[in-house]
Amino acid sequence: MNIKEKIISFMSEDAYKPMLIGEILKELNTSKDLKQEILKILTELENEGTIIKTRNDRYGLPSKMNLLKGTIQGSAKGFGFFIPEDSDIKDVFIPPVDLNGAMNGDTVIIRPMKSTHDIKKQEGKVIRIIRRANEEIIGTFQEARNFGFVLPDDKRLSQDVFVSKSDFNKAEDGQKVIVKITDWPEKRKNPAGIVTRILGAADDMDTHILSALIRNGIKIDFPEKVLIQAKTVVQELDEKEINRRKDFRGYNILTIDGEDAKDLDDAVHIKRLDNDMYELGVHIADVAHYVKEGSILDKEAYERGTSVYMPGSVIPMLPKEISNGVCSLNPYENKFTLSVIMKVDSRGMVKSHGIYESIIQSKARMNYTEVSDILENQDAELIEKYKPFNEDFKVMEELSIKLSQKREKRGCIDFDFDEAKIILDETGKAVDIQKYERRVSNRIIEEFMILCNETVAESMYWAKVPFLYRIHESPDYESVVEFNKFIANFGYSIKGIANIHPKEFQTVSKKVKGKKEETVINTIMLRSLKKAVYSHEAEDHFGLASKFYTHFTSPIRRYPDLQIHRIIKDHLNGTLDKKMKRLNDSLPEIAKVCSVNERKAEHLERDVDDIRMAEYMSGHIGEEFVGVISSVTSFGVFVELDNTIEGLVHISSMDDDYYIYDEKNYCLIGERTKKTFKIGDIVQVKLTSVNIQKAEIDFLLIEKKEKND
Repeated sequence: MNIKEKIISFMSEDAYKPMLIGEILKELNTSKDLKQEILKILTELENEGTIIKTRNDRYGLPSKMNLLKGTIQGSAKGFGFFIPEDSDIKDVFIPPVDLNGAMNGDTVIIRPMKSTHDIKKQEGKVIRIIRRANEEIIGTFQEARNFGFVLPDDKRLSQDVFVSKSDFNKAEDGQKVIVKITDWPEKRKNPAGIVTRILGAADDMDTHILSALIRNGIKIDFPEKVLIQAKTVVQELDEKEINRRKDFRGYNILTIDGEDAKDLDDAVHIKRLDNDMYELGVHIADVAHYVKEGSILDKEAYERGTSVYMPGSVIPMLPKEISNGVCSLNPYENKFTLSVIMKVDSRGMVKSHGIYESIIQSKARMNYTEVSDILENQDAELIEKYKPFNEDFKVMEELSIKLSQKREKRGCIDFDFDEAKIILDETGKAVDIQKYERRVSNRIIEEFMILCNETVAESMYWAKVPFLYRIHESPDYESVVEFNKFIANFGYSIKGIANIHPKEFQTVSKKVKGKKEETVINTIMLRSLKKAVYSHEAEDHFGLASKFYTHFTSPIRRYPDLQIHRIIKDHLNGTLDKKMKRLNDSLPEIAKVCSVNERKAEHLERDVDDIRMAEYMSGHIGEEFVGVISSVTSFGVFVELDNTIEGLVHISSMDDDYYIYDEKNYCLIGERTKKTFKIGDIVQVKLTSVNIQKAEIDFLLIEKKEKND
């Protein structure tokens, strides 16, 4: 036990009461030469919020002083919610007056206090700000006569930032800027700052996209040294390396991906064997062969964590020389891969498998549309064009159906929510929004990749090697109870709440399919589930009803996949033993960083989609649409159109009655008429306004429709 752990353990004892430094030194019975070291560690622990120093200079753990450590989640109305570090503790409401200068994202210490007006709701007061999250803020600059303000883009930052005339730095009224905070907010004082960068005109689409990227912490350009190293990567395949690998170049190996994809990191082959067996080969680009651990390229990839996909463009995790070049499994080119060859029976069970460092040559670059048209529409022209592979397509479909049936049988939850496909014209403007089609070929590749990820995860688990898993924890007991109460209103229920199995959720999802309540129940079900994350520990994936799962199949665009490729290669080559301790020490942090970077990318992609949707709808103001209520809040209802675009009907525009929000049943109820609006209701709305800068779309409610209208 090191000194830091010894101090925390000492302060965790039941008998411990907050002590002065001298008392702590005496109790720890340390030598004089360790005194300075302990003082330094106490300061570190205080700065990170692990311990707290009281007004009378005594040290102790926050939990022993009725205090909690966590982060603030702000709101546009000025109040906040405290999100505790301890996931077993519920969120705490913080009134505006008790934020004491804390802003969204800040790490703080709070003192919980019972609410004076609602004994069931917990309130709190910020007593210490440990770490600030918003040293720079993006927003719109507004100029007054002798000063200015920056209105934050982030709605969770409720205060404008004051800017002195001398700190405008050439910013003009209406421009989008970055402001650096120089004075933090106090009870009756806004934050103040200096304009450090002008992003562009607030009505310019490129400015909105750039703002979203910076706001979400997404790196855009690669540093020069990274680009230089990418260009020096040897393209030619070494003959000695080729001979060392398993050779699959004679196989009917295909890539099947989206039409626009350039980073082709997975390819497949299939064979029908005797005794109702199949051979499925999944071949993944061997990025680890080119991106060496600890290199400049590797450090940059780790920092980015993932490629980011936006309408019409991608910000890659690795420079295009790697992602679109040497690693991409382009047709008719010899490529190094990691191959997983699985023998699968008629029930979709893997009876045996092998993992190999390999070399392949893809025989065709197919896209989802082509393969789907062959299988669904028997397209004669495509059938003739890809004649050598037509039987393979049929066998692929056959096996994918068996795999899907197997997953369904074990309880996998398949949420089939619509996704948006945003179409841009040659100038980069959003001109159409369509539903993304999930056709037969998409499902084939999805099933093959899931099976491959499960096979690799289980193989590495039983090999007892340090590894990165993709886990999805079971939902909290309270969330399941609330969901069960909600679906009881529709005559449904789930069993085994204390130890819930995913099959219970799957059963409910099947029962509501095609019914009026399908949207509302599936939406609330999804909200009750946790987020999937990366972990160094092998835990179940609840949503997939899978015992072992990982991300192995996309090393060009996901860092966890690249990391586990290295582990697998070391395991195959017998060079893992000397790296075991370092991996065991580093994988927890890698898992955490990769999970955080994944969330950042998701937020950015959602923000950009929202901006593009607002851009598209700005040309349709005054038009009427039929949509479905997708969410209900205390301030109105969100309506989703058939093309997945979502807009708000604000409660202030619903003037035929006074509507009250029923939090338990997720609906608005008219006080006089008892008219209700709930998730899943079909309504007719009129588009009244669009704010591209804030990605806001506002509807006016025309009428509520019945399902059979």
